[in-house]
Amino acid sequence: MKKRLPVWACALVSVAVAAPGLTGCGVLPGGDGAEGTRTVSVWLMKGSVSDAFLKRFTTAYEEDHPGVAIEVAFQEWTGIGKKVTAALESEDAPDVIEVGNTQVAQYAETDLLHDLTLESVRDLGYEDWLPGLAEPGKVDGSQYGIPWYAANRVVIYNKDLFDRAGIESPPATREQWLEDTRKLDETPGGIQGIYLAGQDWYTLAGFVWDEGGELAVQKDGAWTGALDSPAALRGMAAYKELQALGEGPRNADEENPPQAQVFARGDVAQIIAPPSAAAAIQERNPALKDKLGFFPIPGRTAGKPCPVFTGGSDLIIPRRSDDRDAAMDVVAALAGEKWQTDLARTMNYVPNKATLASAVEGQEATAAMAVGAARGRATPNSPEWAAVEEANPIKPYMTAVLEGGSPERAAKAASARITAILRGRP
Repeated sequence: MKKRLPVWACALVSVAVAAPGLTGCGVLPGGDGAEGTRTVSVWLMKGSVSDAFLKRFTTAYEEDHPGVAIEVAFQEWTGIGKKVTAALESEDAPDVIEVGNTQVAQYAETDLLHDLTLESVRDLGYEDWLPGLAEPGKVDGSQYGIPWYAANRVVIYNKDLFDRAGIESPPATREQWLEDTRKLDETPGGIQGIYLAGQDWYTLAGFVWDEGGELAVQKDGAWTGALDSPAALRGMAAYKELQALGEGPRNADEENPPQAQVFARGDVAQIIAPPSAAAAIQERNPALKDKLGFFPIPGRTAGKPCPVFTGGSDLIIPRRSDDRDAAMDVVAALAGEKWQTDLARTMNYVPNKATLASAVEGQEATAAMAVGAARGRATPNSPEWAAVEEANPIKPYMTAVLEGGSPERAAKAASARITAILRGRP
């Protein structure tokens, strides 16, 4: 079967905080190569960690594990699918590889990954993992990807515009959110209550999940598009109601034009984006630096934020690793409480467990992400989902509905297209 690279990174392209000094495919040796030293080779993606974090981790790990050296090579996201597949097939595979959470199914399909189910249950506290990281790492009942870190969308808002509209606190329910957004629209001064592009399908996915729907479902090993289910249609209706409260284009996504650029004008009250978009906003308009706030995307009921697409990374161990046990020990350390806490605070990531959310308390943007991530989801766990995103029948479906077309008819057509792609008939 042809392998395709899922594009989770494109969905949260600016989530990772670029780390100064990191270069693609550069190597940072962790030991001096002394005779008898075991070397654990690790592939990490460029920008995933800072130099300071990596130095702290390797120094502490090697001090605690005499005779073990960690060697890290940084990889570029561009072309990584083919590179990882080639590495898995080689006789000189790395011991640990960081992969996008939605890529695990693709690599597991090669049958060249270690099954880490036993360690997940016995040692790693799998029951507390964020579902948006854990679920895509599990294929056919076996855990191949160990959750490492997460990031997701939140609502970024202009505090000054909320104050001007008399809104004292962020909304806790979808109904209140709609009411507040209407109030912003009605406030004198030309405020746009929300900017939401018509083809922001990752945000739509959250609305669909919040209503109990799915993008696609699997039964007896076969995948079927599910946008035409009653629950999924309710999600689309909710999206349409919110989108109508702003001036976002109905026939373009959030990057056309870049929504951070639109928000930076200063007259838009809200956008839905990863918190890292704040850097782009402030770069264009430094006056907004202290005026940005963040809150989880509200759900239908208080205390249950809207589910969100969770981007992030898992760690895998190739079958052809020279030392499975040593590799697993490194993975366990990176995924454990100590280094999860350090990584989250250093890189503004969401830790891999909901029980570690306190690690980012006091960091408004990251804390808002963590609340949403507790109800996070991933795209359908099919190796062919990347092909769905490439063709993306969801976007024209959304535009058709927003422009007044029949939701049922448009959803049925989109679902049929998704079904065909997932069954290998693109």
